[in-house]
Amino acid sequence: MRRKILVKHDLKIYLLALQMFWKKIKKSDKIIDEINNWAKDNHSHLIELVNITKQYWVDDPENGIEAVHALRWINFWIDDWAFISIMWPSWCGKSTMMNIVGLLDTPTTGDYLLRWEKVEAMTADEWSMIRRTTIWFVFQWYNLLKRMSAREQVALPLSYMWVPSKEKKERCAEALKMVWLWNRLDALPNQLSWWQQQRVCIARALVSNPSLILADEPTGALDSVTGEEILELFKKLNEEQHKTVLLITHDRHIWESAKKMIRMKDGRFLHHDEE
Repeated sequence: MRRKILVKHDLKIYLLALQMFWKKIKKSDKIIDEINNWAKDNHSHLIELVNITKQYWVDDPENGIEAVHALRWINFWIDDWAFISIMWPSWCGKSTMMNIVGLLDTPTTGDYLLRWEKVEAMTADEWSMIRRTTIWFVFQWYNLLKRMSAREQVALPLSYMWVPSKEKKERCAEALKMVWLWNRLDALPNQLSWWQQQRVCIARALVSNPSLILADEPTGALDSVTGEEILELFKKLNEEQHKTVLLITHDRHIWESAKKMIRMKDGRFLHHDEE
């Protein structure tokens, strides 16, 4: 009997703690939304990279340990509602830069500012919160789970945000509607075409309502016609949903479709007169 009372008491404490945690998450989301809205009204930078470098040390059998310079003195900012494309050849620092902007890696030197705050001064929990609410990736390869429907794929980010079941269902349906897949909610990946699978990935990025979408070669695995449709979708998200888009591409046509175009080579940005 006493054990039952204790179990019941522990359960009440657990539920109370869970409720307090949920309120904290909701409060944090509200604060983040308020900061983002204020920043947009005051035309501030969403992200700013100042003198960013990245070095890796490799062990060369002939020359010993050598430094590989992946990024060289990158100075770059991203404004709210911007649509920026970066074109570069392979092995020029693309993945390194995307990982740093997406908070998956840290620079060797330099400052990364997100809403005026230095990222390196933030805690791991704050990094995690930013990845859930502010930044999301869309990759060239779709990374869909074989046995999950389109709706379940899109719901994955919300599983880490303590979103109630009803709200989760509504947000997933709305995200899939935005990418014109409202009639494919229960379809598995093998029941979707390549371009439909890519749209599921974009919906998965949109469902948490991020400020910035990092698109890494999103049309690379698609034919030209389908790639054009995906490009138009990113334009629509930028113009109508006010999403900030940073798009990486090897395709000059895709590159020239953005509002701001940047070229990169050997880990640094090129000036207009450089090749």
